[in-house]
Amino acid sequence: MSGVSQWPELAWGDWAATADTLHMWTQIVGKTRLALTPLQNHWWNVPLYVTARGLGTSAMDYGDDVLDIEFDFLAHELHLRMGSGGTQVMKLKARTVADFYEEYLGCLKELGVSVKIDPMPCELAKPVRFDLDTEHASYDPEYVHRFWQVLVHAEKVFRAWGTGFLGKVSPVHFFWGSFDLAVTRFSGRAAPPRPGADKIQREAYSHEVISAGFWPGNGGFGTAAFYCYAAPVPEGLAEAKIRPDGAGWDKALGEFVFKYDAVRALAAPEKAMMEFLESSYGAAADVARWDRAALERR
Repeated sequence: MSGVSQWPELAWGDWAATADTLHMWTQIVGKTRLALTPLQNHWWNVPLYVTARGLGTSAMDYGDDVLDIEFDFLAHELHLRMGSGGTQVMKLKARTVADFYEEYLGCLKELGVSVKIDPMPCELAKPVRFDLDTEHASYDPEYVHRFWQVLVHAEKVFRAWGTGFLGKVSPVHFFWGSFDLAVTRFSGRAAPPRPGADKIQREAYSHEVISAGFWPGNGGFGTAAFYCYAAPVPEGLAEAKIRPDGAGWDKALGEFVFKYDAVRALAAPEKAMMEFLESSYGAAADVARWDRAALERR
């Protein structure tokens, strides 16, 4: 397999079944992180992170020990590792979510880790308990590897974009609930309560944000894309013009979108991505009247 030197094709229809299965597997591992880590602002204790081989949890405290878990998308294995030396390995292959979940709990038990995981998936229209999910059972290693390649490229640009902001900014997170990579900037002002917000949304959007990210096409969108949105959405944002050509406001989503295929077709995808981030953030920050002079590096 190739490394990370290219922006690969990632047509949603070619790997949707694999992505939906992988989504559930990342939720299982992510819920372990949720159970073992103390709450941080905006749920920053729960995401996964891009690694040199896939996605991982980073070290999580467990008594006097530490545990980390990593999806290896080169060897196609899941590694569970204790600081004291214990390890367990699961093969990533076509199998049901229920089968994966059962073996995963067995690996934790072998390591002496006792953790209560909520078996109901998050942020889905029709969730099915992990232990009962025999529908999602696909795994195409080539497309999983491509997905990781895109995450590596996207994180590189998101990290570079973060250097220009002096205000509060998140790490680059992979949120397993929504199955997307995201980075968020904050104005420093509290946000008004969101009507009908649940516990997750109340914590995530307690303050004004402009967030950018990448998602592969899940949730009904049907195509991989980069996005940028403001929460709350300031009046007039939909009329703002952004760059480069091909990027713009998606009325149905209520945010700016730059489709992945349009990005990868360009001679300099990273440059185009950065232009999209700067332009969409600038439009949102201006309409929302952020104090850009104080928040940005000049």
